[in-house]
Amino acid sequence: MTTVDAVRIGDAAAVLGIEAHVLRHWESVGLLHPPRTPSGHRHYDEQTLHRARLIRILQRTGLSLEQIRRLGAGARADRLALIADKRAEVQERLALLRATDRFLEHLTECRHPIIAECPECAGFATLEQRRRPPGR
Repeated sequence: MTTVDAVRIGDAAAVLGIEAHVLRHWESVGLLHPPRTPSGHRHYDEQTLHRARLIRILQRTGLSLEQIRRLGAGARADRLALIADKRAEVQERLALLRATDRFLEHLTECRHPIIAECPECAGFATLEQRRRPPGR
C-alpha cells in the first residue's frame, strides 16, 4: 500500500499486521489520534499509519508505550536522555549475549564432567553474580 486517503480501523490493523484493539489502545494512551468521520468512525490516513508504524518500530527497540509517549512529547534534552538510557540497556544486553556466547563456545570444548569444577565456567558464574542487583 503506497498511498491511502483513509482506511477504517480493521483495514489499518491489517495493513500494519496488528489487531484493531492495539490501535484503540494506542489511541487511549495518547499515542495515536486518528481523524474521525462525522459519524464517529476512526479513519487512518497515511500520516496516522506512518505514526503507527513508528510506534511498532520503537516497541521493537524495547521502549514501553510510556517511553514512546515521552519520546514524542518531551523536550529534546529529555528525548536524548531517554535514548541514551535505552542505548545503555542495549549495550548491557549485548555484553551479556557476547559473554553467553563465549560461555557456550567454551562448553563445547570443556572437559570437566561437572561444570562447577571448571575454572572458566566458574568465572562466568562469578561474572553473572556481579551483574545482578542484590535480591534477584
